[in-house]
Amino acid sequence: MQEKYHPQEIEKNAQQYWEQTSAFKAIEAPEKPKYYCLSMFPYPSGKLHMGHVRNYTIGDVLSRYRRMQGFNVLQPMGWDAFGLPAENAAMQNNVSPAKWTYDNIAYMRKQLKSLGLGIDWEREIATCDPSYYHWNQWLFLRMLEKGLAYQTTGTVNWDPVDQTVLANEQVIDGCGWRTGAPVEKREIPMYYLKITQYADELLTALDTLTGWPERVKTMQANWIGKSYGVDITFPADIESGTPQDLKVFTTRADTLMGATYVAVAAEHPIALYAAHNNPSLQAFIQECKLGSAKEADLATQEKKGMNTGLFVIHPLNDQKLPVWIANYVLMGYGEGAVMAVPAHDERDFEFATKYSLPIRAVIKPLDSELELPMTQAYEKYGRTFDSDEFSGLEFQAAVDAIAAALTKKDLGNKRVQYRLRDWGISRQRYWGCPIPLIHCADCGVVPVPDDQLPVVLPQDLVPDGSGNPLAKTPSFYECTCPKCDKPARRETDTMDTFVDSSWYYARYACPDQYQAMTDERVNYWLPADQYIGGIEHAILHLLYSRFWSKVMRDLGLLALDEPFANLLTQGMVLNEIYYRRTDSGRVVYYNPSQVQIQYDEQNKRCGAILLADNQPVESGGIGTMSKSKNNGVDPQNLVEEYGADTARLFMMFASPPTQTLEWADAGVDGAYRFLKRLWRQAYIHVQSGVIKIDPALLQALPPELKDLRYQLHQTIAKVTDDLERRHTFNTAIAAVMELMNALAKDQDDDPASRNLMQEALENIVLLLSPIVPHICHELWHELRPGTELFAQPWPQADHAAMVQEEIKLIVQVNGKLRGQICVALNAEKEAVEKAALANEQVQKFTLGQTIKKIIVVPGKLVNIVV
Repeated sequence: MQEKYHPQEIEKNAQQYWEQTSAFKAIEAPEKPKYYCLSMFPYPSGKLHMGHVRNYTIGDVLSRYRRMQGFNVLQPMGWDAFGLPAENAAMQNNVSPAKWTYDNIAYMRKQLKSLGLGIDWEREIATCDPSYYHWNQWLFLRMLEKGLAYQTTGTVNWDPVDQTVLANEQVIDGCGWRTGAPVEKREIPMYYLKITQYADELLTALDTLTGWPERVKTMQANWIGKSYGVDITFPADIESGTPQDLKVFTTRADTLMGATYVAVAAEHPIALYAAHNNPSLQAFIQECKLGSAKEADLATQEKKGMNTGLFVIHPLNDQKLPVWIANYVLMGYGEGAVMAVPAHDERDFEFATKYSLPIRAVIKPLDSELELPMTQAYEKYGRTFDSDEFSGLEFQAAVDAIAAALTKKDLGNKRVQYRLRDWGISRQRYWGCPIPLIHCADCGVVPVPDDQLPVVLPQDLVPDGSGNPLAKTPSFYECTCPKCDKPARRETDTMDTFVDSSWYYARYACPDQYQAMTDERVNYWLPADQYIGGIEHAILHLLYSRFWSKVMRDLGLLALDEPFANLLTQGMVLNEIYYRRTDSGRVVYYNPSQVQIQYDEQNKRCGAILLADNQPVESGGIGTMSKSKNNGVDPQNLVEEYGADTARLFMMFASPPTQTLEWADAGVDGAYRFLKRLWRQAYIHVQSGVIKIDPALLQALPPELKDLRYQLHQTIAKVTDDLERRHTFNTAIAAVMELMNALAKDQDDDPASRNLMQEALENIVLLLSPIVPHICHELWHELRPGTELFAQPWPQADHAAMVQEEIKLIVQVNGKLRGQICVALNAEKEAVEKAALANEQVQKFTLGQTIKKIIVVPGKLVNIVV
């Protein structure tokens, strides 16, 4: 055994062994318990950062641990390879997204392999591969047949200069990120998937996900947003020329008698009718179109509106209510209209105050009066007043009474509604899965026949930012109608990349199945026993995956209700952000490795400069490692300098996996030092010759070695619990470190000590092998020549060794630590007190003092009060 720890050589040898023996190849074995460990697959952005290392090491630790427990383990890897970043990179580098993507995949695959992850690479998939997205298209057509897919208009961000749809993140301060042109909201035809048809099942099934964090389930429940409310019709006021009745849905029908106006979205038919001959309204509607298409932005933007001059009739008191166009109402939500009750809705209150509209209070607290005049909306439940015959009712009674009155007049009824909206999958972009539809002048929209799938995306196009390249590529869009054989046009919209990631977990089970979307192997492997990924995917990705699996279930493709049995949401890895703002206002980010911190005379940080030009850069504080902020730490440099095991150990030791982790170079050095200590301890032992453990010697250890063996087996039990139940790898590592410290004190050469050292080192290697597999692979060869670590089971704690005959107690005098004593485990209180008073160190503080009382805390301490 070489004296020095050389991670590069050790890791190369271990990885070659795993590859040559196909160590991680997963084969269906019904006679064994299976364990499918799935980490969210990466976007091939160019390089891994330490956030990726953390995510995939967590999965690898659990996979290796389960394999040692006798499970048949599947740990796959693939690439979420379609999407907008590839188009942006293609424009910047003047290459096709395909070349950029595949080059990145090759580099990142090499990086992942260098980390020693126990992945079955034979199951690798890439979502931009036609053999994969073939089945996106096939399932879309099945959903179309069942009415789960449909086309309607949707609101998008439109850049009028580039003539293209922008994603929300491409809209910066209301303008297009490339052109700087004011972005418009535009209604265009889009394809949707009817996820709302599964809304109730998606909600109720959350109760079955006992292995999911409550936080995530709450986020999903809130997003689905089941609410009980009332549909209300406000009849059109014929005298003012209102062209149609106005319908709204509200969860606060108890406030109906306080409605003082109604507000409609700029795209609402009543708004468009009112603006027909009104230039001012037309201009305001155009201004609203320049606002955000995101519901989340509505809460913070300035409330603006215009009176249409039209009225509707209050359904219960027949009063005329003015119709306003308001920028805080979106056409895509509900009916595109709201009944405005300023006294009991903060948004309406702000709007009414700004435009001097009436504010009529009709709800007051149950046990007090409402303070009038109101300075803010009272939004809580309470008791109705000033509501005609509906006064004096609490919330539910008021809703019931008002709903009954509306139903009687045929102007409303109770209804359950969901916040969840159908999933719009159309993207007017190139680098995505083509939607398999054909537009024919005679036949309309025609599905591509199954035998013509997949519709293959051309891979040689280079976007220039001015619209979808597919729409300018006749070789793609020119086709023949499958029904009438006349010339037709292929759909040029592509699918949302969330489609790609909504079923990849199933494809890993049968990636070589080219005749069907799935086969019987999916029912062996699914559901994934452990799913690992960031909390940022808690809503959309997980919700879409659950929906997709239920659709596949209903089509007979899966035999399960939920795709992920257990979910671990790992915390983000943080690093400092540095940037400069250019004259044009754009932000350029710099990697922390390119920056030098500046300190003043008092050694206090006073700024930072870019090493390339010695000019200042701004600090954006600490943020999540990401390519967009250019603050990632490339693990390649770390692996080359310290080794993959050091990277893995640091990421697992720095914090619990669910908490955020702030990057620190010093922590890497500490992890490396520990591995060198482990190597050194094994080297010292091996130099004297490895031995075969003699159980008889272990049963007759002297007291000091019994304590050490007690700690060893306590450590085995703790690490097992930390990995099995708690997933707190940092505390597992800390326990092994404590054991190593204790072992370092026992360097005797007598047979008992060496026997115990052999047992301890073997078990330490086994315990650490899921976390730092390379060094453990090599150390096992040295400790147990002729055997392979990969074939070893997980160690079991010897419960007999964990039974103590004596225990240590600390002794305090007046609450201050003054000594330690050893007493029999079942010693009587009097014997403990006697031993404490007899302790030489304790006597220094009690001699000549009056003992007032002695407090014994069993198993912990003795406190002598003088």
